[in-house]
Amino acid sequence: MATSLHPHALLDHALTEAGPLARELLNVVQDELDAQPQHFPLREGWRKVRTNFAADFEGELITLLQAGRRGEDPLNRLQSPLGGLDSLSLVDEHQALQDVAIAHVAHAAEDASRAELHQIGNFYAALRGIARARERDNPLRPALYAHALHRALVASPLSAQAQYELMRVAATPLAKALHRQYTQACAMLHAADLSAMVASHGQAQSDPLARQRLAASHGTLDGLSRRVDAVNSRPQPLAAAQARPDAPAPFVRSTGPDMLSRLYDQILADPRLLPPLKALLARLQIAVVRLARSDTSLLRSQDHPTWALLNRVAAHGMAFERADDERLVDFLRFMEAEAQFLVDAPTPTAALFQQVLARVEARIGQQARQSSERNAVALAALEREQQRKEWRELLREQIDHQIIGAPLGPRMHRFLQTCWVDVIVAAMVRHGRDSREAQAAMELVDALLDSLSTPRDLADREALRMRLPVLVERLVAGCESINLPVPKREPALSELMNQHARLLRGLPALDPAERRPAPPRPATPGSAAPASADEIVKRLMEERDSQVPSFWLSADVDRGELPTVPVQLYNENDSPDARAALQRWIDGLQIGHWFHLFIQGGWHTAQIAWFSEGRQYVLFVGRDPEERLSLTRKALEALLANGLIAALDDDSVLQRAVDTLMSALDGG
Repeated sequence: MATSLHPHALLDHALTEAGPLARELLNVVQDELDAQPQHFPLREGWRKVRTNFAADFEGELITLLQAGRRGEDPLNRLQSPLGGLDSLSLVDEHQALQDVAIAHVAHAAEDASRAELHQIGNFYAALRGIARARERDNPLRPALYAHALHRALVASPLSAQAQYELMRVAATPLAKALHRQYTQACAMLHAADLSAMVASHGQAQSDPLARQRLAASHGTLDGLSRRVDAVNSRPQPLAAAQARPDAPAPFVRSTGPDMLSRLYDQILADPRLLPPLKALLARLQIAVVRLARSDTSLLRSQDHPTWALLNRVAAHGMAFERADDERLVDFLRFMEAEAQFLVDAPTPTAALFQQVLARVEARIGQQARQSSERNAVALAALEREQQRKEWRELLREQIDHQIIGAPLGPRMHRFLQTCWVDVIVAAMVRHGRDSREAQAAMELVDALLDSLSTPRDLADREALRMRLPVLVERLVAGCESINLPVPKREPALSELMNQHARLLRGLPALDPAERRPAPPRPATPGSAAPASADEIVKRLMEERDSQVPSFWLSADVDRGELPTVPVQLYNENDSPDARAALQRWIDGLQIGHWFHLFIQGGWHTAQIAWFSEGRQYVLFVGRDPEERLSLTRKALEALLANGLIAALDDDSVLQRAVDTLMSALDGG
């Protein structure tokens, strides 16, 4: 006899199991650390965490589960106010390290309980009245437990890498414990006579590894043509045809309208395409069919401009969840005119499709840049803020060399080495390293040193007298720009005023009787000072570009359900090939392209809207126009090396159609 099931029954059961789960995980992790020699280095860090781990994990888990019970998304992150420097933060390699750990824990649990999670997800989808289960609607999803584990460890004094290693150790034990809980939840659904409903609710689940098998051996148009020829050349038994009257007819020819029609039908059947996008691609089919009559390369080359246009339009459109999204509506309105242009062309050619593709790329890039306008200035300033320390060191080195032998008093000597370096760096951070303000602050050092040269005659002394008020005014303005207190600037300025008074009386700037400051240590061979600010920045950027995070290139992450990306080359232990591959990938980034990336503890679909010089920093804009994700280059490299970022263009509609047709021809 079926029992009634309260909508919160599964969550209430999970809440009662939070404490036992925390204690079980504590003991199992301890056993794992004791049993495996490779984990011995972690035992000292675990000793610091162990006392409070169970209570911390239980508390974090209960907080997240209770949020789900209230109908909230437990992992929903509130958006920060936009537009200013304080509202933006960069995701660096340390944040990315945490994301890799969370992804590893979540995917381990998903792999262990895929069938159970399918039923639980369908149960919550049915409660919400939606046709298709979405991961974020399941308040018991593994990602929630992975976040609770991460938050419990973040509260500890452990380093980011130690937290990462401990989460990897805990991944398998947690996956086994969650499998038991998910099995119990499914038993509750079965007891309430809901198992049939949750097993069939929504769209049918395909083989989870089918996509990986297809991706492992991507087909080509040439290969498809050969496969079609082979299939059509086989004898077709009459009995088989009569037994399956609804079976699809074989291809008549491997080139021409038959193959193109089947291929286009597969493209339009792609479930990732929204209805308005399918309608647009269907309109383009008219021009594509006309082109195929005169261009035989269309069905032989996947690099044909026609396929490139269809893939680009589809990839951009697939990034949106809603057909009424303003950005998608604007793009489709633009594409209607372009589609009409191709349809109306007397003789469609590859060159015409290439022209339209160029205009589409320009339109998408323009749209993305408009999304980033209010943040680009703030993010650029934030990028420069990250370089403050390095700029300070390099400028200090330059000024040290610049003032060697100059007739400076000890106070002004120290002022230029410290306070004025801060003035220059502040101008570079606020206005840009090559800005007029930064250049003026650098040039003032030369002007100050020139003012201490002994005048040759009365005319020179008069010219010096005329320059001094402007020089002092610029010095004071620089001090004001960094809010330097008057007591810290006044001794140096007074000393400089006394030196200028000596020069105007015809005396040398520095009294020979006064003790001169000790000269800086001689530079080592080959360490000549940069001659200009441009050389300083060039040297800085070269040093940054040369740093590839070797840890990330060797990290191993379970990628069972991650987007299919060629990660093998990117994590080959800091090899030259890995460096070159990473550089090519970074160089290939384009404004307007969309990506799936796992960052800040969850998957996002976001579009590149801006990147800095040297591509050290990248700004992504999400599906929600208010969502901003700013990442450092090292964070991007970390995600790429671990398979946690993939371009939507990598899984093109054409490639998926070709793979599906080849699989069908093979009987798969």
